[in-house]
Amino acid sequence: MPDSTRAEATRSAAALLVDCLAVQGCERIFTVPGESFLAVLDALPDRPEIDVVTCRQEGGVTFMACADGAMQAAGSGRPGVAFVTRGPGATNASIGVHVAHQDSQPMILFVGDVARGMQGREGFQEVDFTAFFSPICKWAARIDDPARIPEYIARAYSVAINGRPGPVVLALPEDMLVEQVPTSLQPRPFVTRTAQAACPDAMQALFDLIADAASPIAIIGGAGWNAKAREYFQQFAERIGLPVATAFRRQDAIAPDSPVYAGNLGYGPGPRLVERVKSADLIIAVGARLGEATTDGYEVPTLEHPGQLLVHIHPDPEELGRVYRTDLALCCSVDEFAECAALWEDAGIIPFDAGGEAHREWLDWSTPQPSDATIDLAACVSAMRAALPADTIICNGAGNFAGWWHRYWRYAAYPGQLAPTCGAMGYGVPAAVAAALRFPERTVVAVAGDGDFMMNGQELATAAQYGANMIVVVVDNGAYGTIRMHQEREYPGRVSATQLSNPDFAMLGAAYGAWSTRAETTADFIAALDDAKARSGIRLIHAVTDLNRIAASGATITGLRARAKATA
Repeated sequence: MPDSTRAEATRSAAALLVDCLAVQGCERIFTVPGESFLAVLDALPDRPEIDVVTCRQEGGVTFMACADGAMQAAGSGRPGVAFVTRGPGATNASIGVHVAHQDSQPMILFVGDVARGMQGREGFQEVDFTAFFSPICKWAARIDDPARIPEYIARAYSVAINGRPGPVVLALPEDMLVEQVPTSLQPRPFVTRTAQAACPDAMQALFDLIADAASPIAIIGGAGWNAKAREYFQQFAERIGLPVATAFRRQDAIAPDSPVYAGNLGYGPGPRLVERVKSADLIIAVGARLGEATTDGYEVPTLEHPGQLLVHIHPDPEELGRVYRTDLALCCSVDEFAECAALWEDAGIIPFDAGGEAHREWLDWSTPQPSDATIDLAACVSAMRAALPADTIICNGAGNFAGWWHRYWRYAAYPGQLAPTCGAMGYGVPAAVAAALRFPERTVVAVAGDGDFMMNGQELATAAQYGANMIVVVVDNGAYGTIRMHQEREYPGRVSATQLSNPDFAMLGAAYGAWSTRAETTADFIAALDDAKARSGIRLIHAVTDLNRIAASGATITGLRARAKATA
């Protein structure tokens, strides 16, 4: 007979947590180590299938995890995973949580916390993480009972990937992590995304609206968008000639060579596209939240446009009707909707000519024109298109510099664009590191402004440590250019706090082990690009540009100043 007095085998709560992550398909963790979760660090070597990437700042950690979640969302749908310590570590990491939330990207952040007996005393680095993170994530909680770790991890994955994807934050008291739990306590099974089918009656209503429309347009990309959604929605739109615009920084949501692709909304869209959206009698928004950036401050389209109908397809019911008057709302997975639309019988719809017209307008807008600029960024982007593979992943943070790539690059691959819709600076370099590790066979380019690069450029050390292959283009105009642009519009000639004194970025790149060079002319840039593409590892091009040429739209500082003074 078995010995009932024999002690049951145990393991640490931290080991159970790591086992739960492995069962959920976690392949990579980004971290800056902290003493508050030493037990987790100790347990990770026992799970060699989980790659641990040590970063240099917690903002870089969560930017990488956010980007990793975005790339996995395109296929497997698994969230990016990050670990940081309490207090300063967590507050540094909060920027990536905010980006993941506004970008609708799945991510799980674990925060080492003070011991349970210390809570509520404002102990060393103590923060109420549930209160701190709740406004900028889908769910924030603390695991106080180690026996509930399987429950919390399974729920974290379910919350992060279902509905509108987004970030989850779990605090881990350090004393909880070292408690022993019986080995009979096992992880919960692999969590999958719940498919939400489109309502057939709503689909028929949509096709009736399309059949009655004279000038419809679709705005796509966002929550839950993936390769399946891209493939099927493109089939549907091309079959009926529906013009398709992408939401802000969702330009890889449809192939750029699709004959119905109309360009991207957001900052600096084509003027003809803006007019097309304003004059549309039917707008079909799929996945997009129709946030401030995509709609140019809720003006394209306007909040209440007489004679304009809105169909909104989104996986989160709370998003439907939240800002815009919605005439037909479909709460469903965007990939399920796209497949249904592609296969729907639509004999009553006469194909539109507008899709082809809109695509030709976009081609005109996105084709560089001759310029007398010493270093012409439009020509530089054109040279990149000629030199680099079509499936290159372009990563950028925030700043006017990104407008040249948004306008002139063709985001042919999926995923092919990693860029924060919430306008966070410093995202590009960490995202490129994550992309280079996720897709080592693809070309990865980080594009950063001078101010943008200095936010998280130290993650080049992470890239070097893990052998990441990536090209970095630092666009240096010696200023916080976007703010200077607004400054000239509102307070012409009164320059304040926007000038920058920069390092030699080529030398800085070399210090991290990068091959690097400086480009002051278009010819310099093209030569540097040819050299860079023949090499491996980190390659950095320091592109020195003219501050006066402030935007891809053609705006200049002198022009903005003159117009502002003329209307003062």
